[in-house]
Amino acid sequence: MSVPAGAPTGRRLLLATLTLSMANFMVVLDTTIANVSIPHIAGSLGVSPSQATWTITSYAVADAITVTLAGWLAQRFGGVRTFIAGLIGFATFSVLCSTSVTIEMLVIARIGQGLCGGPLIALSQTLLMRIYPIEKRAQGQAFWSMTTLLGPVLGPVFGGLISDGLSWHWIFLINLPVAMLCIFSVLTLLRPIENARVKLPIDWFGFLLLVTWIGALQIVLDTGREHDWFSDPTVLTMAIIAGIGFAVFLVWELTAEHPIVNLRVFRHRGYTMGVLCFTLGFSSYYAGIIVIPQWLQTSLGYSATQAGYATCVSGIAALTMTQFPPRLMRLVDPRLIVTCGLFWIGGATLLRSEWTSQADFWTLLIPQLLMGFAIPFFFNTVVTMMFASVQPQEQPAAAGMFAFMRTMGLAFAASLSLTYWDNQARVAGAELVGKVHGATTVDTLVASGFSFEQSRMIIGRLVEQEAITLATDKVFLVTGLILILIPAFIWFVPVPKFLQRPR
Repeated sequence: MSVPAGAPTGRRLLLATLTLSMANFMVVLDTTIANVSIPHIAGSLGVSPSQATWTITSYAVADAITVTLAGWLAQRFGGVRTFIAGLIGFATFSVLCSTSVTIEMLVIARIGQGLCGGPLIALSQTLLMRIYPIEKRAQGQAFWSMTTLLGPVLGPVFGGLISDGLSWHWIFLINLPVAMLCIFSVLTLLRPIENARVKLPIDWFGFLLLVTWIGALQIVLDTGREHDWFSDPTVLTMAIIAGIGFAVFLVWELTAEHPIVNLRVFRHRGYTMGVLCFTLGFSSYYAGIIVIPQWLQTSLGYSATQAGYATCVSGIAALTMTQFPPRLMRLVDPRLIVTCGLFWIGGATLLRSEWTSQADFWTLLIPQLLMGFAIPFFFNTVVTMMFASVQPQEQPAAAGMFAFMRTMGLAFAASLSLTYWDNQARVAGAELVGKVHGATTVDTLVASGFSFEQSRMIIGRLVEQEAITLATDKVFLVTGLILILIPAFIWFVPVPKFLQRPR
Protein backbone atom coordinates (compact mmCIF):
# COMPACT_ATOMS: atom_id res chain seq x y z
CA MET A 1 0.00 0.00 0.00
CA SER A 2 1.40 3.39 -0.99
CA VAL A 3 1.79 6.20 1.54
CA PRO A 4 0.04 9.58 1.09
CA ALA A 5 1.75 12.25 -0.99
CA GLY A 6 3.91 14.50 1.16
CA ALA A 7 4.55 11.84 3.80
CA PRO A 8 7.92 12.23 5.54
CA THR A 9 10.85 10.17 4.32
CA GLY A 10 14.41 9.53 5.47
CA ARG A 11 15.35 11.44 8.60
CA ARG A 12 11.99 13.18 8.65
CA LEU A 13 10.31 9.77 8.81
CA LEU A 14 12.48 8.83 11.79
CA LEU A 15 11.60 12.11 13.53
CA ALA A 16 7.89 11.54 12.86
CA THR A 17 8.14 8.02 14.32
CA LEU A 18 9.87 9.34 17.44
CA THR A 19 7.27 12.11 17.79
CA LEU A 20 4.27 9.81 17.58
CA SER A 21 5.90 7.29 19.93
CA MET A 22 6.79 10.03 22.40
CA ALA A 23 3.21 11.32 22.46
CA ASN A 24 1.91 7.81 23.05
CA PHE A 25 4.46 7.24 25.82
CA MET A 26 3.45 10.48 27.56
CA VAL A 27 -0.23 9.53 27.67
CA VAL A 28 0.32 5.90 28.67
CA LEU A 29 2.83 6.96 31.35
CA ASP A 30 0.17 9.14 32.97
CA THR A 31 -2.06 6.11 33.58
CA THR A 32 0.30 4.94 36.36
CA ILE A 33 2.60 7.85 37.24
CA ALA A 34 0.24 9.08 39.97
CA ASN A 35 -0.17 5.65 41.62
CA VAL A 36 2.75 5.94 44.05
CA SER A 37 2.13 9.67 44.58
CA ILE A 38 -1.26 9.22 46.22
CA PRO A 39 0.11 9.68 49.79
CA HIS A 40 1.84 12.90 48.70
CA ILE A 41 -1.32 14.20 46.99
CA ALA A 42 -3.55 13.28 49.93
CA GLY A 43 -1.25 14.99 52.45
CA SER A 44 -0.82 18.12 50.34
CA LEU A 45 -4.54 18.61 49.62
CA GLY A 46 -5.73 17.51 53.06
CA VAL A 47 -7.83 14.55 51.95
CA SER A 48 -7.84 10.82 52.68
CA PRO A 49 -5.89 8.40 50.45
CA SER A 50 -9.17 6.87 49.23
CA GLN A 51 -10.34 10.31 48.07
CA ALA A 52 -6.99 10.93 46.39
CA THR A 53 -7.33 7.72 44.36
CA TRP A 54 -10.08 9.42 42.36
CA THR A 55 -7.26 11.19 40.53
CA ILE A 56 -6.43 7.77 39.05
CA THR A 57 -10.02 6.62 38.48
CA SER A 58 -11.14 9.86 36.82
CA TYR A 59 -8.26 9.74 34.33
CA ALA A 60 -8.84 6.06 33.54
CA VAL A 61 -12.58 6.56 32.89
CA ALA A 62 -12.09 9.60 30.66
CA ASP A 63 -9.24 7.94 28.76
CA ALA A 64 -11.22 4.72 28.19
CA ILE A 65 -14.21 6.68 26.84
CA THR A 66 -12.43 8.84 24.30
CA VAL A 67 -9.94 6.23 23.10
CA THR A 68 -12.85 4.39 21.48
CA LEU A 69 -13.90 7.58 19.67
CA ALA A 70 -10.61 8.01 17.82
CA GLY A 71 -11.97 6.57 14.58
CA TRP A 72 -15.05 8.81 14.56
CA LEU A 73 -13.02 11.91 15.49
CA ALA A 74 -10.46 11.22 12.75
CA GLN A 75 -13.21 10.96 10.14
CA ARG A 76 -15.14 13.96 11.39
CA PHE A 77 -12.30 16.42 12.05
CA GLY A 78 -9.22 14.84 10.45
CA GLY A 79 -6.63 12.64 12.16
CA VAL A 80 -3.82 15.20 12.27
CA ARG A 81 -6.11 18.03 13.44
CA THR A 82 -7.56 15.83 16.18
CA PHE A 83 -4.07 14.76 17.22
CA ILE A 84 -2.84 18.35 17.52
CA ALA A 85 -5.97 19.40 19.42
CA GLY A 86 -5.48 16.45 21.78
CA LEU A 87 -1.87 17.47 22.44
CA ILE A 88 -2.87 21.07 23.18
CA GLY A 89 -5.65 19.94 25.51
CA PHE A 90 -3.43 17.39 27.24
CA ALA A 91 -0.73 20.00 27.87
CA THR A 92 -3.28 22.53 29.16
CA PHE A 93 -4.93 20.13 31.57
CA SER A 94 -1.53 18.85 32.73
CA VAL A 95 -0.67 22.39 33.81
CA LEU A 96 -4.04 22.67 35.57
CA CYS A 97 -3.32 19.38 37.36
CA SER A 98 0.03 20.69 38.58
CA THR A 99 -1.52 23.92 39.89
CA SER A 100 -4.55 22.32 41.59
CA VAL A 101 -5.12 23.39 45.20
CA THR A 102 -8.17 21.23 45.93
CA ILE A 103 -9.02 17.61 45.21
CA GLU A 104 -12.06 18.68 43.19
CA MET A 105 -9.93 20.85 40.92
CA LEU A 106 -7.41 18.05 40.47
CA VAL A 107 -10.07 15.46 39.59
CA ILE A 108 -11.69 17.79 37.04
CA ALA A 109 -8.29 18.51 35.49
CA ARG A 110 -7.50 14.80 35.36
CA ILE A 111 -10.81 14.15 33.58
CA GLY A 112 -9.86 16.77 31.01
CA GLN A 113 -6.41 15.23 30.69
CA GLY A 114 -7.92 11.79 30.07
CA LEU A 115 -10.47 13.09 27.55
CA CYS A 116 -7.70 14.73 25.51
CA GLY A 117 -5.21 11.90 25.94
CA GLY A 118 -7.44 9.00 24.91
CA PRO A 119 -7.51 9.77 21.16
CA LEU A 120 -3.74 10.39 21.16
CA ILE A 121 -3.05 6.73 21.90
CA ALA A 122 -5.04 5.41 18.96
CA LEU A 123 -4.20 8.23 16.53
CA SER A 124 -0.47 7.99 17.20
CA GLN A 125 -0.64 4.41 15.97
CA THR A 126 -2.95 5.25 13.06
CA LEU A 127 -0.74 8.09 11.81
CA LEU A 128 2.31 5.89 12.15
CA MET A 129 0.73 3.23 9.97
CA ARG A 130 -0.21 5.88 7.43
CA ILE A 131 3.35 7.10 6.86
CA TYR A 132 4.83 3.60 6.41
CA PRO A 133 4.17 1.28 3.45
CA ILE A 134 2.58 -1.92 4.63
CA GLU A 135 5.70 -4.03 4.01
CA LYS A 136 7.74 -1.78 6.39
CA ARG A 137 5.01 -1.12 8.92
CA ALA A 138 6.34 -3.68 11.43
CA GLN A 139 9.63 -1.80 11.62
CA GLY A 140 7.85 1.50 12.13
CA GLN A 141 5.62 0.17 14.90
CA ALA A 142 8.40 -1.58 16.84
CA PHE A 143 9.44 1.52 18.78
CA TRP A 144 5.83 2.70 19.22
CA SER A 145 4.97 -0.70 20.69
CA MET A 146 7.75 -0.46 23.24
CA THR A 147 6.53 2.91 24.45
CA THR A 148 3.14 1.33 25.06
CA LEU A 149 4.82 -1.41 27.06
CA LEU A 150 7.20 0.83 29.01
CA GLY A 151 4.67 3.52 29.92
CA PRO A 152 2.77 1.59 32.64
CA VAL A 153 6.04 0.05 33.89
CA LEU A 154 8.05 3.27 34.22
CA GLY A 155 5.12 5.35 35.51
CA PRO A 156 5.52 4.31 39.17
CA VAL A 157 9.32 4.73 38.94
CA PHE A 158 9.08 8.28 37.61
CA GLY A 159 6.23 9.08 40.00
CA GLY A 160 8.22 7.93 43.01
CA LEU A 161 11.41 9.71 42.00
CA ILE A 162 9.67 12.99 41.19
CA SER A 163 7.34 12.99 44.22
CA ASP A 164 10.15 12.13 46.65
CA GLY A 165 12.76 14.40 45.08
CA LEU A 166 10.65 17.40 44.01
CA SER A 167 6.89 17.53 44.47
CA TRP A 168 3.85 15.65 43.19
CA HIS A 169 2.96 18.71 41.09
CA TRP A 170 5.91 17.94 38.79
CA ILE A 171 4.55 14.53 37.73
CA PHE A 172 2.02 16.48 35.65
CA LEU A 173 4.11 19.50 34.75
CA ILE A 174 6.77 17.40 32.97
CA ASN A 175 4.17 16.75 30.26
CA LEU A 176 4.29 20.36 29.09
CA PRO A 177 7.69 20.37 27.30
CA VAL A 178 7.03 16.94 25.78
CA ALA A 179 3.62 18.02 24.45
CA MET A 180 5.00 21.29 23.06
CA LEU A 181 7.78 19.45 21.24
CA CYS A 182 5.28 16.96 19.79
CA ILE A 183 2.96 19.76 18.62
CA PHE A 184 5.80 21.49 16.80
CA SER A 185 6.95 18.23 15.18
CA VAL A 186 3.46 17.20 14.05
CA LEU A 187 2.80 20.63 12.53
CA THR A 188 6.12 20.46 10.71
CA LEU A 189 6.07 16.83 9.55
CA LEU A 190 2.54 15.45 9.34
CA ARG A 191 0.19 18.15 8.04
CA PRO A 192 0.55 16.92 4.41
CA ILE A 193 -0.91 13.51 5.27
CA GLU A 194 -4.19 14.82 6.69
CA ASN A 195 -7.15 12.67 5.64
CA ALA A 196 -10.31 13.99 4.01
CA ARG A 197 -13.04 14.92 6.47
CA VAL A 198 -16.47 13.34 6.41
CA LYS A 199 -19.33 15.24 8.06
CA LEU A 200 -20.89 12.48 10.13
CA PRO A 201 -23.91 12.92 12.39
CA ILE A 202 -23.25 12.63 16.10
CA ASP A 203 -24.59 9.50 17.75
CA TRP A 204 -25.54 11.17 21.04
CA PHE A 205 -27.44 8.18 22.43
CA GLY A 206 -24.53 5.85 21.69
CA PHE A 207 -22.14 8.31 23.34
CA LEU A 208 -24.35 8.52 26.45
CA LEU A 209 -24.45 4.72 26.69
CA LEU A 210 -20.66 4.59 26.27
CA VAL A 211 -20.06 7.06 29.10
CA THR A 212 -22.55 5.26 31.35
CA TRP A 213 -21.30 1.69 31.10
CA ILE A 214 -17.57 2.49 31.01
CA GLY A 215 -17.86 4.87 33.96
CA ALA A 216 -19.84 2.34 36.00
CA LEU A 217 -17.46 -0.51 35.12
CA GLN A 218 -14.38 1.51 36.05
CA ILE A 219 -15.89 2.39 39.44
CA VAL A 220 -16.57 -1.31 40.05
CA LEU A 221 -12.99 -2.26 39.17
CA ASP A 222 -11.42 0.54 41.22
CA THR A 223 -13.55 0.28 44.38
CA GLY A 224 -14.77 -3.32 44.39
CA ARG A 225 -11.74 -4.81 46.12
CA GLU A 226 -11.90 -2.33 49.01
CA HIS A 227 -15.65 -2.88 49.52
CA ASP A 228 -15.81 -6.68 49.24
CA TRP A 229 -17.17 -6.51 45.70
CA PHE A 230 -20.85 -7.34 45.26
CA SER A 231 -21.64 -7.46 48.97
CA ASP A 232 -21.53 -3.66 48.81
CA PRO A 233 -24.80 -2.18 47.44
CA THR A 234 -23.04 0.63 45.56
CA VAL A 235 -20.64 -1.73 43.80
CA LEU A 236 -23.49 -4.11 42.95
CA THR A 237 -25.58 -1.24 41.54
CA MET A 238 -22.68 -0.02 39.40
CA ALA A 239 -22.09 -3.56 38.14
CA ILE A 240 -25.74 -3.90 37.09
CA ILE A 241 -25.64 -0.50 35.36
CA ALA A 242 -22.44 -1.50 33.56
CA GLY A 243 -23.89 -4.83 32.43
CA ILE A 244 -27.19 -3.45 31.16
CA GLY A 245 -25.49 -0.40 29.66
CA PHE A 246 -23.01 -2.55 27.76
CA ALA A 247 -25.72 -4.85 26.39
CA VAL A 248 -27.82 -1.91 25.14
CA PHE A 249 -24.72 -0.17 23.78
CA LEU A 250 -23.71 -3.30 21.86
CA VAL A 251 -27.12 -3.66 20.20
CA TRP A 252 -27.39 0.06 19.44
CA GLU A 253 -23.92 0.46 17.91
CA LEU A 254 -24.27 -2.65 15.76
CA THR A 255 -27.59 -1.47 14.32
CA ALA A 256 -27.05 2.31 14.13
CA GLU A 257 -26.50 3.79 10.67
CA HIS A 258 -23.71 6.08 11.91
CA PRO A 259 -22.36 4.52 15.14
CA ILE A 260 -19.99 6.59 17.22
CA VAL A 261 -17.90 3.46 17.84
CA ASN A 262 -17.29 1.13 14.89
CA LEU A 263 -17.71 -2.33 16.38
CA ARG A 264 -17.89 -3.85 12.92
CA VAL A 265 -14.10 -4.11 12.82
CA PHE A 266 -14.53 -7.23 14.92
CA ARG A 267 -15.99 -9.01 11.91
CA HIS A 268 -12.40 -9.61 10.81
CA ARG A 269 -11.33 -12.87 12.40
CA GLY A 270 -7.65 -11.97 12.37
CA TYR A 271 -8.26 -8.68 14.16
CA THR A 272 -10.62 -10.18 16.76
CA MET A 273 -8.40 -13.11 17.67
CA GLY A 274 -5.32 -10.88 17.64
CA VAL A 275 -6.93 -8.42 20.06
CA LEU A 276 -8.02 -11.29 22.30
CA CYS A 277 -4.54 -12.83 22.29
CA PHE A 278 -2.85 -9.51 22.95
CA THR A 279 -5.25 -8.42 25.71
CA LEU A 280 -4.95 -11.71 27.61
CA GLY A 281 -1.18 -11.82 27.21
CA PHE A 282 -0.49 -8.21 28.13
CA SER A 283 -2.93 -8.36 31.08
CA SER A 284 -1.24 -11.49 32.44
CA TYR A 285 2.14 -9.81 32.11
CA TYR A 286 0.81 -6.65 33.76
CA ALA A 287 -0.50 -8.62 36.77
CA GLY A 288 3.13 -9.16 37.76
CA ILE A 289 3.87 -5.45 37.36
CA ILE A 290 1.08 -4.78 39.87
CA VAL A 291 1.87 -7.48 42.42
CA ILE A 292 5.69 -7.37 42.52
CA PRO A 293 6.03 -3.81 43.91
CA GLN A 294 3.36 -4.53 46.53
CA TRP A 295 5.17 -7.68 47.64
CA LEU A 296 8.61 -6.08 47.66
CA GLN A 297 7.40 -3.21 49.80
CA THR A 298 5.24 -5.17 52.24
CA SER A 299 7.47 -8.23 52.70
CA LEU A 300 11.05 -7.42 51.72
CA GLY A 301 11.28 -3.84 52.93
CA TYR A 302 11.93 -2.23 49.53
CA SER A 303 11.09 1.44 49.03
CA ALA A 304 8.65 2.44 46.28
CA THR A 305 11.52 3.61 44.08
CA GLN A 306 13.56 0.41 44.63
CA ALA A 307 10.51 -1.72 43.84
CA GLY A 308 10.01 0.28 40.66
CA TYR A 309 13.59 -0.36 39.59
CA ALA A 310 13.18 -4.10 40.14
CA THR A 311 9.97 -4.11 38.10
CA CYS A 312 11.03 -2.04 35.11
CA VAL A 313 13.99 -4.27 34.20
CA SER A 314 11.83 -6.41 31.91
CA GLY A 315 10.70 -3.38 29.93
CA ILE A 316 14.24 -2.11 29.52
CA ALA A 317 15.43 -5.54 28.37
CA ALA A 318 12.62 -5.57 25.80
CA LEU A 319 14.02 -2.43 24.18
CA THR A 320 17.19 -4.28 23.23
CA MET A 321 15.21 -6.77 21.12
CA THR A 322 12.75 -4.53 19.28
CA GLN A 323 14.69 -4.60 16.01
CA PHE A 324 14.57 -8.37 15.60
CA PRO A 325 10.84 -9.34 15.29
CA PRO A 326 10.24 -7.33 12.03
CA ARG A 327 13.18 -9.09 10.41
CA LEU A 328 12.27 -12.52 11.73
CA MET A 329 8.66 -12.23 10.54
CA ARG A 330 9.86 -12.39 6.93
CA LEU A 331 11.66 -15.67 7.55
CA VAL A 332 9.38 -17.54 9.97
CA ASP A 333 5.60 -17.93 10.31
CA PRO A 334 4.68 -15.01 12.61
CA ARG A 335 2.25 -17.21 14.52
CA LEU A 336 5.16 -19.43 15.51
CA ILE A 337 7.08 -16.35 16.69
CA VAL A 338 4.15 -15.32 18.90
CA THR A 339 3.78 -18.85 20.25
CA CYS A 340 7.47 -19.13 21.16
CA GLY A 341 7.41 -15.64 22.67
CA LEU A 342 4.46 -16.44 24.91
CA PHE A 343 5.96 -19.79 25.95
CA TRP A 344 9.15 -17.94 26.88
CA ILE A 345 7.26 -15.28 28.86
CA GLY A 346 5.14 -17.94 30.55
CA GLY A 347 8.22 -19.96 31.49
CA ALA A 348 9.91 -16.88 32.97
CA THR A 349 6.71 -16.16 34.92
CA LEU A 350 6.70 -19.70 36.32
CA LEU A 351 10.29 -19.16 37.49
CA ARG A 352 8.96 -16.34 39.64
CA SER A 353 6.51 -18.74 41.29
CA GLU A 354 9.50 -20.20 43.17
CA TRP A 355 10.49 -16.94 44.88
CA THR A 356 10.90 -16.93 48.66
CA SER A 357 11.03 -14.16 51.24
CA GLN A 358 14.83 -14.66 51.35
CA ALA A 359 15.29 -13.92 47.65
CA ASP A 360 18.10 -11.49 46.91
CA PHE A 361 18.03 -8.81 44.22
CA TRP A 362 19.63 -11.00 41.52
CA THR A 363 17.16 -13.81 42.15
CA LEU A 364 14.41 -11.29 41.46
CA LEU A 365 16.21 -9.76 38.50
CA ILE A 366 17.02 -12.82 36.35
CA PRO A 367 13.40 -13.88 35.53
CA GLN A 368 12.60 -10.24 34.77
CA LEU A 369 15.46 -10.00 32.30
CA LEU A 370 14.59 -13.30 30.65
CA MET A 371 10.98 -12.23 30.24
CA GLY A 372 11.96 -8.86 28.77
CA PHE A 373 13.94 -10.41 25.94
CA ALA A 374 10.84 -12.28 24.71
CA ILE A 375 8.24 -9.52 25.02
CA PRO A 376 8.84 -7.83 21.61
CA PHE A 377 8.44 -11.16 19.80
CA PHE A 378 4.93 -11.41 21.24
CA PHE A 379 3.94 -7.76 21.38
CA ASN A 380 5.22 -6.42 18.04
CA THR A 381 4.29 -9.49 16.02
CA VAL A 382 0.68 -9.64 17.25
CA VAL A 383 0.14 -5.93 16.55
CA THR A 384 1.49 -6.28 13.00
CA MET A 385 -0.73 -9.27 12.21
CA MET A 386 -3.77 -7.71 13.81
CA PHE A 387 -3.80 -4.48 11.81
CA ALA A 388 -2.98 -6.27 8.57
CA SER A 389 -6.38 -7.97 8.95
CA VAL A 390 -8.47 -4.77 8.68
CA GLN A 391 -9.11 -2.50 5.73
CA PRO A 392 -7.11 0.77 5.50
CA GLN A 393 -10.16 2.98 6.14
CA GLU A 394 -10.96 1.00 9.28
CA GLN A 395 -7.56 1.42 10.90
CA PRO A 396 -8.43 4.47 13.08
CA ALA A 397 -11.43 2.61 14.52
CA ALA A 398 -9.39 -0.57 14.90
CA ALA A 399 -6.62 1.32 16.69
CA GLY A 400 -9.17 2.89 19.03
CA MET A 401 -10.76 -0.43 19.93
CA PHE A 402 -7.35 -2.04 20.35
CA ALA A 403 -6.29 0.72 22.76
CA PHE A 404 -9.60 0.42 24.61
CA MET A 405 -9.28 -3.34 25.02
CA ARG A 406 -5.74 -2.93 26.26
CA THR A 407 -6.79 -0.26 28.75
CA MET A 408 -9.68 -2.29 30.11
CA GLY A 409 -7.52 -5.41 30.19
CA LEU A 410 -5.06 -3.61 32.44
CA ALA A 411 -7.91 -2.43 34.68
CA PHE A 412 -9.23 -5.98 35.02
CA ALA A 413 -5.71 -7.32 35.58
CA ALA A 414 -5.09 -4.86 38.42
CA SER A 415 -8.38 -5.57 40.20
CA LEU A 416 -8.46 -9.34 39.74
CA SER A 417 -4.78 -9.97 40.49
CA LEU A 418 -4.84 -7.90 43.70
CA THR A 419 -8.10 -9.52 44.81
CA TYR A 420 -6.69 -13.00 44.20
CA TRP A 421 -3.44 -11.98 45.91
CA ASP A 422 -5.29 -10.76 49.01
CA ASN A 423 -7.47 -13.88 49.19
CA GLN A 424 -4.52 -16.24 48.81
CA ALA A 425 -2.59 -14.32 51.48
CA ARG A 426 -5.48 -14.81 53.93
CA VAL A 427 -5.74 -18.53 53.10
CA ALA A 428 -1.98 -19.05 53.41
CA GLY A 429 -1.91 -17.06 56.66
CA ALA A 430 -4.62 -19.24 58.19
CA GLU A 431 -2.77 -22.40 57.18
CA LEU A 432 0.55 -21.15 58.56
CA VAL A 433 -0.99 -20.14 61.87
CA GLY A 434 -2.25 -23.69 62.26
CA LYS A 435 1.24 -25.05 61.66
CA VAL A 436 3.10 -22.70 63.95
CA HIS A 437 3.52 -24.06 67.49
CA GLY A 438 2.67 -20.73 69.06
CA ALA A 439 3.26 -21.45 72.74
CA THR A 440 6.53 -23.28 72.17
CA THR A 441 7.84 -20.61 69.82
CA VAL A 442 6.86 -17.81 72.19
CA ASP A 443 8.58 -19.56 75.10
CA THR A 444 11.74 -19.95 73.01
CA LEU A 445 11.75 -16.27 72.10
CA VAL A 446 11.06 -15.18 75.68
CA ALA A 447 13.96 -17.34 76.83
CA SER A 448 16.11 -15.52 74.27
CA GLY A 449 15.36 -12.16 75.88
CA PHE A 450 12.26 -10.96 74.08
CA SER A 451 9.16 -9.89 75.97
CA PHE A 452 5.90 -11.80 75.56
CA GLU A 453 4.37 -9.06 73.38
CA GLN A 454 7.52 -8.75 71.29
CA SER A 455 7.51 -12.51 70.71
CA ARG A 456 3.88 -12.46 69.53
CA MET A 457 4.65 -9.56 67.18
CA ILE A 458 7.67 -11.36 65.70
CA ILE A 459 5.63 -14.51 65.04
CA GLY A 460 2.76 -12.48 63.55
CA ARG A 461 5.10 -10.56 61.29
CA LEU A 462 6.81 -13.76 60.12
CA VAL A 463 3.47 -15.44 59.34
CA GLU A 464 2.29 -12.38 57.43
CA GLN A 465 5.52 -12.16 55.43
CA GLU A 466 5.45 -15.80 54.41
CA ALA A 467 1.72 -15.73 53.64
CA ILE A 468 2.17 -12.78 51.27
CA THR A 469 5.11 -14.52 49.61
CA LEU A 470 3.08 -17.71 49.07
CA ALA A 471 0.23 -15.63 47.65
CA THR A 472 2.66 -13.91 45.27
CA ASP A 473 3.91 -17.29 44.06
CA LYS A 474 0.31 -18.38 43.42
CA VAL A 475 -0.33 -15.30 41.26
CA PHE A 476 2.71 -16.12 39.13
CA LEU A 477 1.74 -19.78 38.86
CA VAL A 478 -1.72 -18.90 37.53
CA THR A 479 -0.56 -16.14 35.15
CA GLY A 480 2.30 -18.32 33.91
CA LEU A 481 -0.10 -21.11 32.97
CA ILE A 482 -2.45 -18.63 31.27
CA LEU A 483 0.42 -17.25 29.19
CA ILE A 484 1.34 -20.74 28.03
CA LEU A 485 -2.27 -21.45 26.97
CA ILE A 486 -2.88 -18.14 25.12
CA PRO A 487 -0.99 -19.12 21.90
CA ALA A 488 -3.94 -21.32 20.94
CA PHE A 489 -5.75 -18.13 19.84
CA ILE A 490 -3.02 -16.81 17.58
CA TRP A 491 -3.33 -19.74 15.18
CA PHE A 492 -6.78 -18.45 14.16
CA VAL A 493 -5.12 -15.28 12.83
CA PRO A 494 -4.26 -15.52 9.11
CA VAL A 495 -0.72 -14.66 8.04
CA PRO A 496 -0.70 -11.21 6.33
CA LYS A 497 -0.18 -11.41 2.58
CA PHE A 498 2.96 -9.29 2.65
CA LEU A 499 4.55 -11.81 5.05
CA GLN A 500 3.52 -14.93 3.15
CA ARG A 501 6.48 -16.68 1.58
CA PRO A 502 6.12 -17.78 -2.07
CA ARG A 503 5.63 -21.51 -2.53
